[in-house]
Amino acid sequence: MEQNNSTEVTEFILLGFAGQHKSRHILFIVFLVIYVVTLVGNVGMILLIKIHSSLHTPMYFFLQHLAIIDLCYTSAITPKMLQNFIGIKQSISFVGCLVQLLVYGTFATSDCYILAAMAVDRYVAICNPLHYPVVMSQRLRIQLLLGSYFMGFLNASVNTGFTFSLNFCKSNAINHFFCDVPPILALSCSSIHVSIMVLTVFVGFNLTFTVLVVIFSYTCILAAILRISSAAGRKKAFSTCASHLTAVTIFYGTLSYMYLHHHTSESQEQEKVSSVFYGIIIPMLNPLIYSLRNQDVMEAIRKTANKCL
Repeated sequence: MEQNNSTEVTEFILLGFAGQHKSRHILFIVFLVIYVVTLVGNVGMILLIKIHSSLHTPMYFFLQHLAIIDLCYTSAITPKMLQNFIGIKQSISFVGCLVQLLVYGTFATSDCYILAAMAVDRYVAICNPLHYPVVMSQRLRIQLLLGSYFMGFLNASVNTGFTFSLNFCKSNAINHFFCDVPPILALSCSSIHVSIMVLTVFVGFNLTFTVLVVIFSYTCILAAILRISSAAGRKKAFSTCASHLTAVTIFYGTLSYMYLHHHTSESQEQEKVSSVFYGIIIPMLNPLIYSLRNQDVMEAIRKTANKCL
């Protein structure tokens, strides 16, 4: 059992959802439609921000990269899941599983930091509007963006490294529809205490730090909004934050449940549903949340539609 894990397991079987073989064609169609809507929505948001100069502001800079990140991490898991719905063998190679976990973890963690950076951007825009263009300079925006990607890669590479350094000899059947750390650890015949501790520390730190940034930013924003004398002014200030606050609440709520609750065999199917919502549904919802509740984006869509027509 002390052989290298690559000689023990050369591929994994993704079990997917309980009883999926009975309705796999329906599931394939449903998730294919969701994925197509996600691609169209996020690519559309990226192009819309790129071609309209009115959207070349710090807020839309981060929104554009949020769309890129959403595309990347949902594309890390959805195509393989779709293939397994209609394929004869629901398998993924050892290296493919490692790469999937690394890519998914990198962009999912980067998403946390981008959302935190967007909260800081809203804080500066509302609490210090006169100095907003100076404070949120291009240099600071790029630093925040690179920092988000760095923290994402650091988190994913450490957890992926610890996970795949283990020996896998119990089984090669992952009770999930993609390669994630907890179901992979369940297959190891090595001690997983260190891997679980590393996962808890890194995920806990990333969630706690970014959530605190968001809470601090919105506490200051709320205080600033309450100081505005006119009701119309308060409504306008709050409307600039409503979309982001909605996305943050959905994102962090789902992510916290996935990684920080106690994992039991009874909760595995609920975890899969949470993963679907977090990894597949949210990337589809974000473009809708940021467009339907944003007058600038809706105006840009209207102008683009008029040009096309």
